[in-house]
Amino acid sequence: MTFKVRSYAAHSASGRLGLFNFDRRSPRADDVVIEILYCGVCHSDLHNVRNDWGNANYPMVPGHEIIGRVVEVGPGVKRFKAGDRVGVGCMVDSCQHCAPCGKGWEQYCENGATYTYNATDPVDGSRTHGGYSEKIVVKQDFVLKVPDSLDLAGTAPLLCAGITTYSPLRHWKVGAGSKVAVVGLGGLGHMGLKLAKAMGAEVTLFSRSPGKEADARRLGADHIVISTDAAQMEDVAGQFDLIIDTVPYVHDVNPYVPTLAVGGTMVMVGYLGPLEDFNTGPLVFSRKALAGSLIGGIAETQEMLDFCGQHGITSDIEMIRIQDINEAYERLLNADVKYRFVIDMSSLKEEVAA
Repeated sequence: MTFKVRSYAAHSASGRLGLFNFDRRSPRADDVVIEILYCGVCHSDLHNVRNDWGNANYPMVPGHEIIGRVVEVGPGVKRFKAGDRVGVGCMVDSCQHCAPCGKGWEQYCENGATYTYNATDPVDGSRTHGGYSEKIVVKQDFVLKVPDSLDLAGTAPLLCAGITTYSPLRHWKVGAGSKVAVVGLGGLGHMGLKLAKAMGAEVTLFSRSPGKEADARRLGADHIVISTDAAQMEDVAGQFDLIIDTVPYVHDVNPYVPTLAVGGTMVMVGYLGPLEDFNTGPLVFSRKALAGSLIGGIAETQEMLDFCGQHGITSDIEMIRIQDINEAYERLLNADVKYRFVIDMSSLKEEVAA
């Protein structure tokens, strides 16, 4: 039997999110039922709610940076028990038999990964709803263990912002002696600085405006380069093995390519869309590359959480109540957060009780 849950949902691209009751599916044999304690607010939540990508289905319950405790497990579940600290990220299923899934790259599933919200459950065809809610039911293979050493609220953004920057750092084999640059100091960028530094890299922040130096150094940057300053950009020509571009809107990437070392890679993790007037010449003549990366697979996400547990890494957050989500979205548009909003989901119970 299904069960009722309270949530906050969007009912249109232009409306405000508000209280919404819906039915969660009954747990299957391999499912974990999770009470949601905290949920991060991702820029993609805003894009989805406002139908910026053209695939929105309403009502929509956003949220894919989920932290909670297990309250029930199906009879086939072996990895979790009631009371466990767990997380759920951007995916809740995949085909698990295609070539990418076989490599642990469920995010690139050839048959389409099932996203945590605004997607269709492959078993019963129901809509998936995310973490702006009381509880969630997820297949055990897509549930993650949270190390005991990590603060639960600060861990929530690791499930998207953390893995989105960790995955390219690992894929391009960043370690001691690597020179890494991060473009943009936001939810993704601040995690990129922390993770690259913990891996032993020499880390640089590219920023369009001055005034972020103290914060950037606190987060792990060894150097700060103002990308609008031609002299500073010339000074770092040919330096970086990897550049992680976290900017979520259209922008000119041409100025960053000359700062790559021969054979270096610039990877896009924030912006989804066409790049106008991109010059491929510098790529060809120095075997440089422009690449993309999407979140990470489940095994890699667990590896990232364990790495963060070992190094004491969590996200810098501002805690909000669910009732403040609409105002948080407006602040997110203005980059007015350091560096990730996290919803205390106990506030949802308080509203209903009132």
